Amino acid sequence: MSALFSPITLRGLELPNRIMVAPMCQYSAVDGEANDWHFTHINSLALSGAAMFCIEATAVEAIGRITPGCLGLWNDATEAALKPILASVRKHSRAAVAIQLAHAGRKASSHVPWDGGQQIPVSQGGWQAEGPSAVPHKEGEAPPLALDEAGLKRIRDAFAATAKRAERLGIDALEVHCAHGYLLHQFLSPISNRRTDQYGGPLENRLRYPLEVFDTIRAAFPADKPVGIKVSSTDWVEGGWDIAQTIELAKQLKKRGVDWIDASSGGVSPLQKIPLGPGYQVQFAEAIKQATGVNTMAVGLITEAKQAEDIVASGKADMVALARGMLYDPRWGWHAAVELGGQVEAPPQYWRSQPSTQKALFGATTFGTR
Repeated sequence: MSALFSPITLRGLELPNRIMVAPMCQYSAVDGEANDWHFTHINSLALSGAAMFCIEATAVEAIGRITPGCLGLWNDATEAALKPILASVRKHSRAAVAIQLAHAGRKASSHVPWDGGQQIPVSQGGWQAEGPSAVPHKEGEAPPLALDEAGLKRIRDAFAATAKRAERLGIDALEVHCAHGYLLHQFLSPISNRRTDQYGGPLENRLRYPLEVFDTIRAAFPADKPVGIKVSSTDWVEGGWDIAQTIELAKQLKKRGVDWIDASSGGVSPLQKIPLGPGYQVQFAEAIKQATGVNTMAVGLITEAKQAEDIVASGKADMVALARGMLYDPRWGWHAAVELGGQVEAPPQYWRSQPSTQKALFGATTFGTR
Protein backbone atom coordinates (compact mmCIF):
# COMPACT_ATOMS: atom_id res chain seq x y z
CA MET A 1 0.00 0.00 0.00
CA SER A 2 1.26 3.47 -0.84
CA ALA A 3 2.23 5.49 2.22
CA LEU A 4 1.36 8.70 0.37
CA PHE A 5 -2.16 7.41 -0.25
CA SER A 6 -2.75 6.14 3.27
CA PRO A 7 -5.23 8.03 5.47
CA ILE A 8 -4.37 10.41 8.29
CA THR A 9 -6.59 11.91 11.00
CA LEU A 10 -6.12 15.46 12.27
CA ARG A 11 -8.54 15.93 15.18
CA GLY A 12 -11.98 15.42 13.65
CA LEU A 13 -10.71 15.72 10.08
CA GLU A 14 -10.10 12.44 8.27
CA LEU A 15 -7.95 12.78 5.16
CA PRO A 16 -7.72 9.92 2.63
CA ASN A 17 -4.14 10.75 1.61
CA ARG A 18 -1.10 12.72 2.74
CA ILE A 19 -1.10 15.44 0.06
CA MET A 20 -1.97 19.11 0.58
CA VAL A 21 -2.07 21.84 -2.02
CA ALA A 22 0.15 24.43 -0.35
CA PRO A 23 -1.12 28.00 0.08
CA MET A 24 0.04 30.12 -2.85
CA CYS A 25 -0.38 33.89 -3.01
CA GLN A 26 -2.20 34.91 -6.18
CA TYR A 27 -1.93 38.72 -5.73
CA SER A 28 -5.26 39.06 -7.53
CA ALA A 29 -7.74 40.26 -4.90
CA VAL A 30 -9.32 43.73 -4.89
CA ASP A 31 -9.53 45.35 -1.46
CA GLY A 32 -8.86 41.91 -0.03
CA GLU A 33 -11.87 40.40 -1.77
CA ALA A 34 -11.66 37.15 -3.73
CA ASN A 35 -12.95 37.25 -7.31
CA ASP A 36 -13.35 35.17 -10.45
CA TRP A 37 -9.61 34.38 -10.57
CA HIS A 38 -9.81 32.81 -7.12
CA PHE A 39 -12.97 30.96 -8.15
CA THR A 40 -11.11 29.36 -11.05
CA HIS A 41 -7.87 28.75 -9.17
CA ILE A 42 -9.41 27.22 -6.04
CA ASN A 43 -11.99 25.10 -7.82
CA SER A 44 -9.38 23.73 -10.21
CA LEU A 45 -6.91 22.69 -7.55
CA ALA A 46 -9.63 21.31 -5.30
CA LEU A 47 -9.86 18.60 -7.99
CA SER A 48 -6.12 17.85 -7.94
CA GLY A 49 -6.44 14.63 -5.97
CA ALA A 50 -4.91 16.19 -2.86
CA ALA A 51 -6.80 15.44 0.34
CA MET A 52 -6.60 19.08 1.42
CA PHE A 53 -6.36 22.42 -0.34
CA CYS A 54 -5.06 25.41 1.62
CA ILE A 55 -6.23 28.86 0.54
CA GLU A 56 -3.42 31.37 0.13
CA ALA A 57 -2.00 33.63 2.85
CA THR A 58 -5.05 35.60 3.94
CA ALA A 59 -4.54 38.87 5.76
CA VAL A 60 -6.30 39.40 9.07
CA GLU A 61 -6.33 43.18 8.58
CA ALA A 62 -5.89 45.48 5.60
CA ILE A 63 -2.44 46.74 6.57
CA GLY A 64 -1.35 43.13 7.03
CA ARG A 65 -1.45 42.47 3.29
CA ILE A 66 1.85 41.96 1.49
CA THR A 67 0.53 43.72 -1.61
CA PRO A 68 -2.65 45.58 -2.60
CA GLY A 69 -3.64 42.36 -4.42
CA CYS A 70 -3.45 40.05 -1.40
CA LEU A 71 -6.46 38.15 -0.17
CA GLY A 72 -8.08 39.14 3.12
CA LEU A 73 -10.70 37.99 5.58
CA TRP A 74 -11.13 40.93 7.91
CA ASN A 75 -14.66 42.25 7.24
CA ASP A 76 -18.06 41.24 5.96
CA ALA A 77 -17.17 42.04 2.34
CA THR A 78 -14.08 39.80 2.27
CA GLU A 79 -16.03 37.03 3.99
CA ALA A 80 -18.92 37.29 1.53
CA ALA A 81 -16.54 37.15 -1.45
CA LEU A 82 -15.24 33.72 -0.40
CA LYS A 83 -18.66 32.22 0.28
CA PRO A 84 -19.72 31.32 -3.30
CA ILE A 85 -16.25 29.96 -4.09
CA LEU A 86 -16.40 27.58 -1.15
CA ALA A 87 -19.95 26.59 -2.04
CA SER A 88 -18.76 25.56 -5.50
CA VAL A 89 -15.84 23.58 -4.08
CA ARG A 90 -18.17 21.69 -1.74
CA LYS A 91 -20.51 20.88 -4.61
CA HIS A 92 -17.84 19.28 -6.79
CA SER A 93 -14.97 18.15 -4.51
CA ARG A 94 -14.52 16.22 -1.31
CA ALA A 95 -11.16 17.83 -0.57
CA ALA A 96 -10.84 19.42 2.85
CA VAL A 97 -10.36 23.18 2.67
CA ALA A 98 -7.91 24.98 4.94
CA ILE A 99 -6.96 28.65 4.97
CA GLN A 100 -3.68 30.27 5.96
CA LEU A 101 -4.05 33.22 8.36
CA ALA A 102 -1.36 35.83 7.84
CA HIS A 103 0.02 39.27 8.59
CA ALA A 104 2.88 40.68 6.52
CA GLY A 105 4.32 42.92 9.22
CA ARG A 106 7.26 44.92 7.90
CA LYS A 107 7.01 43.26 4.46
CA ALA A 108 3.61 44.88 3.84
CA SER A 109 2.90 47.60 1.28
CA SER A 110 4.80 45.95 -1.58
CA HIS A 111 4.18 45.80 -5.30
CA VAL A 112 2.97 42.48 -6.71
CA PRO A 113 5.88 40.28 -7.90
CA TRP A 114 5.28 40.89 -11.61
CA ASP A 115 5.58 44.62 -10.93
CA GLY A 116 8.90 44.19 -9.16
CA GLY A 117 7.79 43.32 -5.63
CA GLN A 118 9.47 46.33 -4.04
CA GLN A 119 8.09 48.47 -1.21
CA ILE A 120 5.39 50.99 -2.18
CA PRO A 121 6.04 54.31 -0.45
CA VAL A 122 3.11 55.91 1.35
CA SER A 123 3.45 58.87 -1.03
CA GLN A 124 2.78 56.52 -3.97
CA GLY A 125 -0.29 54.80 -2.58
CA GLY A 126 1.30 52.44 -0.09
CA TRP A 127 0.64 52.27 3.62
CA GLN A 128 2.66 52.37 6.83
CA ALA A 129 3.84 48.89 7.73
CA GLU A 130 4.26 47.70 11.31
CA GLY A 131 6.61 45.17 12.87
CA PRO A 132 8.27 44.08 16.07
CA SER A 133 10.96 46.75 15.69
CA ALA A 134 11.62 49.79 13.52
CA VAL A 135 14.03 47.82 11.34
CA PRO A 136 13.37 47.76 7.57
CA HIS A 137 13.43 44.52 5.63
CA LYS A 138 16.29 45.79 3.51
CA GLU A 139 18.50 48.84 3.21
CA GLY A 140 16.82 51.85 1.66
CA GLU A 141 13.27 50.93 2.63
CA ALA A 142 11.14 52.93 5.02
CA PRO A 143 11.20 51.28 8.45
CA PRO A 144 8.04 49.84 9.97
CA LEU A 145 6.48 51.28 13.08
CA ALA A 146 7.37 49.23 16.15
CA LEU A 147 4.18 47.74 17.55
CA ASP A 148 3.12 48.97 20.97
CA GLU A 149 0.91 47.12 23.44
CA ALA A 150 -2.28 48.37 21.78
CA GLY A 151 -1.04 47.30 18.36
CA LEU A 152 -0.10 43.84 19.60
CA LYS A 153 -3.58 43.38 21.07
CA ARG A 154 -5.25 44.68 17.90
CA ILE A 155 -3.46 42.10 15.78
CA ARG A 156 -4.11 39.24 18.20
CA ASP A 157 -7.78 40.13 18.16
CA ALA A 158 -7.71 40.33 14.35
CA PHE A 159 -6.35 36.79 14.09
CA ALA A 160 -9.12 35.56 16.39
CA ALA A 161 -11.81 37.41 14.44
CA THR A 162 -10.56 35.97 11.15
CA ALA A 163 -10.53 32.46 12.64
CA LYS A 164 -14.20 32.95 13.56
CA ARG A 165 -15.01 34.17 10.04
CA ALA A 166 -13.28 31.07 8.66
CA GLU A 167 -15.47 28.90 10.86
CA ARG A 168 -18.61 30.68 9.62
CA LEU A 169 -17.49 29.91 6.08
CA GLY A 170 -17.19 26.22 6.95
CA ILE A 171 -13.40 26.06 6.62
CA ASP A 172 -12.10 22.67 7.79
CA ALA A 173 -8.68 23.68 9.13
CA LEU A 174 -6.41 26.66 9.73
CA GLU A 175 -2.72 27.18 9.10
CA VAL A 176 -1.01 30.01 10.97
CA HIS A 177 1.60 31.76 8.82
CA CYS A 178 4.73 32.05 10.94
CA ALA A 179 7.23 31.87 8.08
CA HIS A 180 8.82 33.64 5.12
CA GLY A 181 9.74 36.81 6.96
CA TYR A 182 6.19 37.90 7.76
CA LEU A 183 5.03 39.28 11.09
CA LEU A 184 5.11 36.24 13.37
CA HIS A 185 8.42 35.09 11.91
CA GLN A 186 9.72 38.63 12.44
CA PHE A 187 9.12 38.24 16.17
CA LEU A 188 11.04 34.96 16.21
CA SER A 189 14.13 36.10 14.36
CA PRO A 190 16.82 38.21 16.07
CA ILE A 191 17.44 39.76 12.65
CA SER A 192 14.10 41.55 12.69
CA ASN A 193 13.28 41.58 16.41
CA ARG A 194 15.36 44.13 18.35
CA ARG A 195 12.85 44.68 21.15
CA THR A 196 13.99 45.07 24.75
CA ASP A 197 10.64 44.24 26.39
CA GLN A 198 9.08 40.84 27.14
CA TYR A 199 8.79 40.15 23.38
CA GLY A 200 12.47 40.55 22.48
CA GLY A 201 15.94 39.38 23.38
CA PRO A 202 16.16 35.81 24.74
CA LEU A 203 14.50 32.96 22.84
CA GLU A 204 11.75 32.64 25.43
CA ASN A 205 10.76 36.25 24.83
CA ARG A 206 10.92 36.02 21.03
CA LEU A 207 8.62 32.99 21.14
CA ARG A 208 6.07 34.79 23.27
CA TYR A 209 4.03 36.75 20.72
CA PRO A 210 3.71 34.00 18.07
CA LEU A 211 2.59 31.62 20.83
CA GLU A 212 0.07 34.17 22.11
CA VAL A 213 -1.33 34.48 18.60
CA PHE A 214 -1.50 30.71 18.21
CA ASP A 215 -3.33 30.39 21.54
CA THR A 216 -5.78 33.11 20.48
CA ILE A 217 -6.53 31.36 17.19
CA ARG A 218 -6.83 27.94 18.79
CA ALA A 219 -9.34 29.30 21.31
CA ALA A 220 -11.41 30.96 18.57
CA PHE A 221 -11.67 27.91 16.29
CA PRO A 222 -13.74 24.80 17.10
CA ALA A 223 -11.87 22.25 19.21
CA ASP A 224 -12.59 19.40 16.79
CA LYS A 225 -11.01 21.23 13.84
CA PRO A 226 -7.22 21.21 13.35
CA VAL A 227 -4.90 24.20 13.50
CA GLY A 228 -1.41 23.85 12.03
CA ILE A 229 1.40 26.32 11.56
CA LYS A 230 3.92 27.13 8.85
CA VAL A 231 7.40 28.01 10.07
CA SER A 232 10.65 29.07 8.52
CA SER A 233 13.02 26.50 10.04
CA THR A 234 16.05 28.67 9.35
CA ASP A 235 16.75 32.17 8.09
CA TRP A 236 19.75 30.90 6.10
CA VAL A 237 21.66 33.80 7.65
CA GLU A 238 24.37 33.41 10.29
CA GLY A 239 23.13 34.63 13.66
CA GLY A 240 19.48 34.39 12.65
CA TRP A 241 16.67 31.98 13.39
CA ASP A 242 17.71 28.32 12.98
CA ILE A 243 16.49 24.72 13.29
CA ALA A 244 17.49 24.41 16.96
CA GLN A 245 15.29 27.38 17.86
CA THR A 246 12.54 26.01 15.61
CA ILE A 247 12.55 22.78 17.58
CA GLU A 248 12.10 24.75 20.80
CA LEU A 249 9.14 26.52 19.21
CA ALA A 250 7.74 23.16 18.11
CA LYS A 251 7.96 21.83 21.68
CA GLN A 252 5.94 24.79 22.91
CA LEU A 253 3.41 24.35 20.12
CA LYS A 254 3.06 20.66 20.94
CA LYS A 255 1.98 21.62 24.46
CA ARG A 256 -0.71 23.76 22.87
CA GLY A 257 -2.04 20.96 20.68
CA VAL A 258 -0.71 22.04 17.29
CA ASP A 259 -1.92 19.61 14.63
CA TRP A 260 0.92 19.97 12.15
CA ILE A 261 4.06 21.97 11.51
CA ASP A 262 4.70 22.87 7.87
CA ALA A 263 8.47 23.21 7.70
CA SER A 264 9.63 25.85 5.22
CA SER A 265 12.55 28.29 5.47
CA GLY A 266 13.91 31.74 4.69
CA GLY A 267 12.28 35.07 3.89
CA VAL A 268 13.34 37.34 6.73
CA SER A 269 16.46 38.80 5.09
CA PRO A 270 17.65 39.50 1.55
CA LEU A 271 21.07 38.27 2.73
CA GLN A 272 19.84 34.67 2.88
CA LYS A 273 21.81 32.03 1.01
CA ILE A 274 19.48 29.14 0.18
CA PRO A 275 20.97 25.93 -1.28
CA LEU A 276 18.07 25.14 -3.60
CA GLY A 277 17.57 21.58 -4.75
CA PRO A 278 14.87 18.87 -4.85
CA GLY A 279 13.39 18.42 -1.38
CA TYR A 280 15.92 20.81 0.15
CA GLN A 281 13.67 21.53 3.15
CA VAL A 282 12.67 17.94 3.97
CA GLN A 283 15.53 17.79 6.48
CA PHE A 284 13.70 20.35 8.63
CA ALA A 285 10.42 18.44 8.72
CA GLU A 286 12.38 15.32 9.66
CA ALA A 287 14.34 17.06 12.42
CA ILE A 288 11.19 18.57 13.96
CA LYS A 289 9.35 15.25 13.82
CA GLN A 290 12.23 13.32 15.38
CA ALA A 291 12.66 15.85 18.19
CA THR A 292 9.00 16.35 19.09
CA GLY A 293 6.80 13.69 17.51
CA VAL A 294 4.53 16.41 16.10
CA ASN A 295 2.94 15.83 12.69
CA THR A 296 5.05 17.56 10.06
CA MET A 297 4.56 18.57 6.45
CA ALA A 298 7.45 18.66 4.02
CA VAL A 299 7.39 21.42 1.41
CA GLY A 300 9.78 22.84 -1.17
CA LEU A 301 10.65 21.50 -4.64
CA ILE A 302 8.72 18.27 -4.14
CA THR A 303 7.62 17.46 -7.66
CA GLU A 304 7.79 13.69 -8.25
CA ALA A 305 5.41 11.03 -6.95
CA LYS A 306 8.17 8.64 -5.88
CA GLN A 307 9.95 11.50 -4.13
CA ALA A 308 6.80 12.29 -2.12
CA GLU A 309 6.22 8.61 -1.41
CA ASP A 310 9.73 8.22 -0.01
CA ILE A 311 9.33 11.24 2.26
CA VAL A 312 6.21 9.81 3.88
CA ALA A 313 7.18 6.12 3.79
CA SER A 314 10.55 6.78 5.43
CA GLY A 315 8.93 8.78 8.22
CA LYS A 316 10.67 12.03 7.35
CA ALA A 317 7.29 13.80 7.35
CA ASP A 318 3.65 12.84 7.78
CA MET A 319 2.42 14.81 4.77
CA VAL A 320 3.73 16.70 1.77
CA ALA A 321 2.55 20.10 0.55
CA LEU A 322 2.99 21.01 -3.10
CA ALA A 323 2.79 24.48 -4.60
CA ARG A 324 4.57 25.04 -7.93
CA GLY A 325 4.21 21.36 -8.79
CA MET A 326 0.44 21.70 -8.53
CA LEU A 327 0.37 24.83 -10.68
CA TYR A 328 2.34 22.99 -13.34
CA ASP A 329 0.21 19.85 -13.07
CA PRO A 330 -3.25 20.58 -11.59
CA ARG A 331 -3.99 16.81 -11.57
CA TRP A 332 -0.77 15.91 -9.77
CA GLY A 333 -2.61 13.73 -7.28
CA TRP A 334 -4.29 11.71 -10.02
CA HIS A 335 -1.01 11.03 -11.75
CA ALA A 336 0.71 10.14 -8.47
CA ALA A 337 -2.10 7.69 -7.72
CA VAL A 338 -1.55 5.97 -11.05
CA GLU A 339 2.21 5.76 -10.52
CA LEU A 340 1.99 4.54 -6.91
CA GLY A 341 -1.11 2.36 -7.17
CA GLY A 342 -3.17 4.67 -4.99
CA GLN A 343 -6.70 5.94 -5.43
CA VAL A 344 -8.25 9.39 -5.48
CA GLU A 345 -11.74 10.63 -6.12
CA ALA A 346 -12.79 12.54 -9.19
CA PRO A 347 -16.13 13.98 -10.30
CA PRO A 348 -18.09 11.67 -12.60
CA GLN A 349 -17.72 14.11 -15.48
CA TYR A 350 -13.99 13.23 -15.51
CA TRP A 351 -14.19 9.46 -15.12
CA ARG A 352 -13.52 8.98 -18.84
CA SER A 353 -10.27 10.94 -18.62
CA GLN A 354 -7.93 8.06 -17.85
CA PRO A 355 -5.82 6.90 -20.79
CA SER A 356 -6.51 3.29 -21.69
CA THR A 357 -2.94 2.28 -20.77
CA GLN A 358 -3.50 3.50 -17.21
CA LYS A 359 -6.83 1.70 -16.93
CA ALA A 360 -5.15 -1.53 -17.99
CA LEU A 361 -2.41 -1.15 -15.41
CA PHE A 362 -4.34 0.15 -12.44
CA GLY A 363 -8.01 -0.58 -13.00
CA ALA A 364 -11.01 1.55 -13.83
CA THR A 365 -11.46 2.77 -10.24
CA THR A 366 -8.05 4.42 -9.90
CA PHE A 367 -9.49 7.93 -9.98
CA GLY A 368 -12.77 7.34 -8.20
CA THR A 369 -15.49 4.97 -7.14
CA ARG A 370 -18.14 4.23 -9.75
